[in-house]
Amino acid sequence: MARTRVKICGVRDPDTAWAAAEAGADAIGLVFADGSPRRVAPDAGASIMFGLPPMVSTVGVIVDQGVDAFCELEQRCPCELWQLHGDEPESTVKACGPGVIKAIGFTPDTIVRDIERWSAVAEVSALLIDNPKAGSGEPIDWPTLRAALDQVEGLPPVFLAGGLTPETVGEAVRVVQPWGVDVSSGVELERGVKDPGKIQAFCEAVHAADASLS
Repeated sequence: MARTRVKICGVRDPDTAWAAAEAGADAIGLVFADGSPRRVAPDAGASIMFGLPPMVSTVGVIVDQGVDAFCELEQRCPCELWQLHGDEPESTVKACGPGVIKAIGFTPDTIVRDIERWSAVAEVSALLIDNPKAGSGEPIDWPTLRAALDQVEGLPPVFLAGGLTPETVGEAVRVVQPWGVDVSSGVELERGVKDPGKIQAFCEAVHAADASLS
């Protein structure tokens, strides 16, 4: 059983980034989507990114961004990976690659088709399965997702998101056995403000779930 990777998304300041790294997170997410309470400006995101310790990755999160705007953003904050969290067409996903994490909203009737579609795009390095109502704090149907993943050949790494908290992520890992988990609201004191204690508890819960599976 491989170790489950942890991504703490919606990081807005260096102290939170360091708290995530010290807790054992593998990556942080920098949200650049307009209107998000977790949005950071590109220059602030770059300051956070360049202040991280070694071996902690940065993921830039964008929603329905045009290719020209993406290229300008990437120059200002050259994240290692980019998460496309909207309804981007394949042409945009390809232009933003390689190293794209493509987010998919979980709908039971179409999830297998959606996974197969994006798994076939070479520029997609990983998939992130989220609640279609991103940020709602509601978990998705983990057993149904696990069954869907089992039907797809050539599956890239899959990150699980949607309603994860320190209290629920252990069971999610045991049921879905994803490559990684992604959390934002589940480790917050209030909307957009992360709690270092919850980040620590979340990482510990993931590690404990991994140990129970090994």
